[in-house]
Amino acid sequence: MGIILKSKMELEKMYRAGQVVWDVLSELRSMVKPGVSTMDLEQLAARRSSERHARPAFKGYMGYPCVLCTSINEEVVHGIPSPKRKLAEGDIISLDFGVSVDGYYADAAVTVPVGRVPVGKAKLLEVTRDSLDRAIEMVRPGNRLSDISHAVESWTASHGFTVVREFVGHGIGTKMHEEPQLPNYGEPGRGPRLEPGMVLAIEPMVNTGTAEVEVQADKWTAVTHDRQPSAHFEHTVAVTSNGPWILTRPKEMTGPSWQLQ
Repeated sequence: MGIILKSKMELEKMYRAGQVVWDVLSELRSMVKPGVSTMDLEQLAARRSSERHARPAFKGYMGYPCVLCTSINEEVVHGIPSPKRKLAEGDIISLDFGVSVDGYYADAAVTVPVGRVPVGKAKLLEVTRDSLDRAIEMVRPGNRLSDISHAVESWTASHGFTVVREFVGHGIGTKMHEEPQLPNYGEPGRGPRLEPGMVLAIEPMVNTGTAEVEVQADKWTAVTHDRQPSAHFEHTVAVTSNGPWILTRPKEMTGPSWQLQ
């Protein structure tokens, strides 16, 4: 099946799902402190999903056991929450969360510092977040899909970081993963032209050192090959005739995509 264009009504449904994602991630961010376990975060996300009548997108997906992905330091994506894993001062933690509301999905991620973090980690977070903002700016009718990819890679590379190639962004709608796949690297001007109604989960995954990753024995947690820190930011973004519409944050917000960070 090709790229599915969404109607205005469908985009509004995705926006409703996106607001659940935004609210839960915002609350999780404020909860991130030394001593908090990743299972504490998982339980909050599960409770808030239930209260909002939203179906967690990740739990049960290809056997994934939780509603939240919690990836710390060198963990890139798909870290599994555990009561034994407690946050420590200087860590960074990626929180990746998605839900379905009325059959429509939204998905977002943010990487959060735990207390005071080293300068290198702070720079990694800033550059990764900024690469997402630059990618979102490319979400305009007439641009090509790879213009988004190139925006991420060119910005991160100019600051000495590398992008993960094994995991990519994706289309999203009535399924969590739809066409097209959206790499975070590549030359501009390639791939499908962007049209109003396309919806993309744009998610830079950026490493301090090598781009290479490996999956741990739990079959889920991906870590950097050199065990250097990694960051992950994501929004669900619709192409409209007026430019990008970030579905996973409130309409009234302007400025950087994760400006509360």
